[in-house]
Amino acid sequence: MFQDLLSNHVLWISLIAWGLAQFLKPFLEYLETRRWVWGLWFSSGGMPSSHSALIVSAMVAIGLFEGFNTPLFALAVAMAMIVVYDAAGVRREAGKHAERINLLIEEFLAGHPISEQELKEVIGHTPGEVIAGVVLGILCALIGFGIWG
Repeated sequence: MFQDLLSNHVLWISLIAWGLAQFLKPFLEYLETRRWVWGLWFSSGGMPSSHSALIVSAMVAIGLFEGFNTPLFALAVAMAMIVVYDAAGVRREAGKHAERINLLIEEFLAGHPISEQELKEVIGHTPGEVIAGVVLGILCALIGFGIWG
């Protein structure tokens, strides 16, 4: 079983794409804002979308290794569509809601000793962050296939 995991190229390509996306986040944030935010290594949101990189790399790798005309690839496409839509749509809107709710709490509690935990605002992605994750995922799959295919 352990040997099977080690030789699962689709799994490794996906994990590498996800890890690379997470690794790049603080550096790309620095280029944009000129401040280091090392916590981005362990958070969702930010540039590039690691969710999109993970699922798109898996989808493309499945197509390359197993075939683009297989039911498994069709399932991977469906899953990728859900994850990418969620990353750019639902989760982005949830982040906007959290931002507004936090502002309301700040205004409501101004001057009061009550401390409320703020909601996490960076849980979704902009379309650019998702596209960057998709491109990263495709590149990782192509490079992985070039190495292991």
